[in-house]
Amino acid sequence: MKRFEQKVAIVTGGGGGIGSAIARRLADEGALVVVSDMKEAAAIEVAEGIEASGGSAVALAADISNKDACFALVQKAFSERKRIDILVNNAGINRRGDLLSLSDDDWHTSFAVNLDSMFHLCRAVLPYMIDGGSGAIVNTASQWGLHPAPNHIAYNTTKAAVAAFTQNLARDYAPQKIRINAVCPGEIHTPMLEAGVKRSGRTIADLDRLVPFGRIGKPEEVAALVAFLASDEATFMCGSLVEITGAQAVA
Repeated sequence: MKRFEQKVAIVTGGGGGIGSAIARRLADEGALVVVSDMKEAAAIEVAEGIEASGGSAVALAADISNKDACFALVQKAFSERKRIDILVNNAGINRRGDLLSLSDDDWHTSFAVNLDSMFHLCRAVLPYMIDGGSGAIVNTASQWGLHPAPNHIAYNTTKAAVAAFTQNLARDYAPQKIRINAVCPGEIHTPMLEAGVKRSGRTIADLDRLVPFGRIGKPEEVAALVAFLASDEATFMCGSLVEITGAQAVA
């Protein structure tokens, strides 16, 4: 299917495990994808891979914890084809620990990357979408934002805020035909998850056994859900928080 022909999509955190899968999926379906990541080399690698496969992509490095960088990213993306149809707020960090073990920097940086970036990016992109008469924003929240896991208070709190932000934004801009939804993944097999597993002394097989479906999720499965929510097939979905967990309950 080519659900995104002639459309322009921004994907933040596009050099990471889930972000790169989202970027590839949207490009496979015809979008020009602006792959943004703080790590320029990662963004370039993903964009070049998309181009090599016959898709269309550009890489833009940006530190989205910075307000000015957010607005600059959106302006550069708009300059590509004078339109922005899709924004995927996927970038995020996970500073682990309970309240007494977190540093001030852990707390403030988690909010800057996981939540404040969405505030600035949505502020920057909404005028373009309103002028264009439509648009889709998909935010990456988390199952842990809805059902907190222990010892991740900064991550859980920011992702709960992402869920609330998504629903508030959807209510405000649905009349302008801007659809805002969020995906809430559970355990997904990414480099970030692998690093956490190594630190804990567990294995991927250990995580698989905790999921009723029999395994943890794949980035491509989250990407498929994001693509659906961004597409015209989901035209009446607005303000939805969609869990993708394999029926796993947070332990």
